[in-house]
Amino acid sequence: MLAAQMHNNSPIKYISTRGNIGVPALDFEAAVLAGLAPDGGLYVPEELPHFSPAQLASWVGLPYDELAFNIIQPLSGGAIADADLRKILAETYAGFSHPAIAPLKQLENNLWLLELFHGPTLAFKDFALQFLGRLMDFFLTRSGKKLVVLGATSGDTGSAAIAGCRGRASMDIVILFPHGRVSEVQRRQMSTITDKNVHCLAIEGNFDDCQNIVKTLFVDSELQASHPLAAVNSINWARILAQVVYYFYAALAVGAPARKVAFSVPTGNFGDVYAGHLARRMGLPIENLMVATNRNDILARCIASGEYNMQNVEPSYSPSMDIQISSNFERLLFELYGNNSAMVQTKMLELKAKNSFSLESAQHAALRAGFSAQAVDDNATLQCIGEIYQKTGELLDPHSAIAVYAAQKMNLPQAVPVIALATAHPAKFPDAVLKASGVTPTLPKHLQDLFSLEERITKMPADAGAVKAFVNGLPK
Repeated sequence: MLAAQMHNNSPIKYISTRGNIGVPALDFEAAVLAGLAPDGGLYVPEELPHFSPAQLASWVGLPYDELAFNIIQPLSGGAIADADLRKILAETYAGFSHPAIAPLKQLENNLWLLELFHGPTLAFKDFALQFLGRLMDFFLTRSGKKLVVLGATSGDTGSAAIAGCRGRASMDIVILFPHGRVSEVQRRQMSTITDKNVHCLAIEGNFDDCQNIVKTLFVDSELQASHPLAAVNSINWARILAQVVYYFYAALAVGAPARKVAFSVPTGNFGDVYAGHLARRMGLPIENLMVATNRNDILARCIASGEYNMQNVEPSYSPSMDIQISSNFERLLFELYGNNSAMVQTKMLELKAKNSFSLESAQHAALRAGFSAQAVDDNATLQCIGEIYQKTGELLDPHSAIAVYAAQKMNLPQAVPVIALATAHPAKFPDAVLKASGVTPTLPKHLQDLFSLEERITKMPADAGAVKAFVNGLPK
């Protein structure tokens, strides 16, 4: 396991989950700017801070950005001065439309909804990507460097990344998305941004094709030499770190650390629920983490059986979760196998060769001890949207509905509040919401001209060479 506590004041280092010889440990700044390790692994900290119940109790009621500073600062390893980090965090959340940043709403006696869609692009990705764009710009401006931010999106990451990086002279941003497999609102939130440093590529394939192209280019030394790349997907450690914060914020609001809490998390790439796992390891008293998936249920099947077995990606009403390669699961594998990078390498090679791998019995038992899982099909998703609207007047988007449906299936003591993560505004998925509830959700005022703006998209085959040529054509 990763060490549970930092034992000294020396700068924390970040290591690759695949740990090949010649891949050095990095400091926080280098890990943020690299994103993916050159051996194809993901960076994780060698150690984690651990916060005592007394520390947690002293944080109850803190403004969101102050709480974020307390959690992020120990893991920044001195790479950024406290005053600069505080300024970046204050600016990150200043553009959110709700004063609480991440407000909680009570749906049932012991079920709460954590609204994570009050950022500029109406999705939970804004929490991390408004931070990451500013953080990367700070590091690049300080060093006088420029790079290409490269990412794949199944819907929300792209627009949130673009919103965080647009107009910054220190970077170009290139976002790949599966052509015809994101909602119109999601597509337009990317394609209508006219800043010269923003490039949207519609890939003729699915999200996994997009993600594979990105991973291929990150280990392309020739491209990295001509156009250094940085990651904005949740393979970037700073993305995960920023998401850890709202678990603490929500839990403290409903009674932690004096009592345990549980979370139901809609997830496809395992990044959001992995952030909750880290919060638990850092001292937050989390009784249970529910992995809520849609019909593309590879994570639920793996937790149940110990077999990580890829199948075809099926389109659903919750497209951001239409995924079969859950990249962040690799970080958990590294931990489950006691930081054994050779074992992670073996599992990843098996996955590439056979589209599957198996967990050993001890690792499967540890996985089941840490997580529960529920797959929710399209019919159940629509049913949940309709029922919650009828009972409470609250409109859920399809991803949030999956979290609520799964939360209702959790069998926990009454004293444990359950918090379902609402990861997107219902107006991002108006067709599904209308079908389920009879109500068409409206976009917030700042996005109401979205459908009248001109789009700018480059369509491309699912081919790493074609995307490489596009990136090589960008100014250095």
